[in-house]
Amino acid sequence: MTKREIDQISGVETTGHEWDGIKELNNPMPRWWVLCFYVTIVWALGYTIAYPAWPMISSATTGLLGFSSRGELKNAMAEADAAKQGFADAIAAKSVTEIIADDKLREFATAAGAAAFKVNCIQCHGSGAEGSPGFPNLNDDDWLWGGSADAIHQTIAHGIRYAGDADTRVSEMPAFGEILEKEQIRDVAAYVHSLTGTPSDAAAATAGKQVFADNCAVCHGDDAKGNREVGAPNLADAIWLYGSSEADIARQVRTPRHGVMPAWSARLGETTVKELAVYVHSLGGGE
Repeated sequence: MTKREIDQISGVETTGHEWDGIKELNNPMPRWWVLCFYVTIVWALGYTIAYPAWPMISSATTGLLGFSSRGELKNAMAEADAAKQGFADAIAAKSVTEIIADDKLREFATAAGAAAFKVNCIQCHGSGAEGSPGFPNLNDDDWLWGGSADAIHQTIAHGIRYAGDADTRVSEMPAFGEILEKEQIRDVAAYVHSLTGTPSDAAAATAGKQVFADNCAVCHGDDAKGNREVGAPNLADAIWLYGSSEADIARQVRTPRHGVMPAWSARLGETTVKELAVYVHSLGGGE
């Protein structure tokens, strides 16, 4: 038997291993540490027996306790669905106004509506509902058909100019390029622009006021502040859907663009439509 060297500094026997002049001391692990290590081995073996652990060809051992993470998730999801169903049933049974008046229902409907909005509405209205050219901003207080909760619900449920819904909102601005002279269109565009800005030609704006009274006031009102009964926009609030320049206004007078919004009731169901209405109403522009 080879006699081990004793380290002169520590007085501990070496193992005989040496690396670059550094000798390894033969210090055994503390007994408590060794015992803990053995306990973890026993625990690991017991765990693999009690819980799913060992992989097989198409599955794994199920374990004596029958635990399944997928089963736990399924149960948790079922509990969450049951909790949500109570709110969904209450929303289905109440009007949008009643939902908003109930703090808990309003909170739930707003959160659910925000999720539905991200899936179905941001493509046109933007992720923040700020809109884009031709698609209205839902954060402001400019509403073609009214900003009350019920009015918003009606618009979402049945859409605008949507041929597949008999109750859809319909408004059609005539193509005045076929009715008015070129100069009249120029004049009325100058007048409409003068309501929120400085027209390029004050004389044209003055002449356009009469053209407006004769042809446009019937829908937009004598004061040009619109008419929600027919979806005619307010022309005096500096909020424009298709552009605010005189050229943009003249183009809309000449050959108006008519956007189409789908009717969402048949696609999403009445409960989701109510949730969307509550969410849109909560954005700050609802009345």
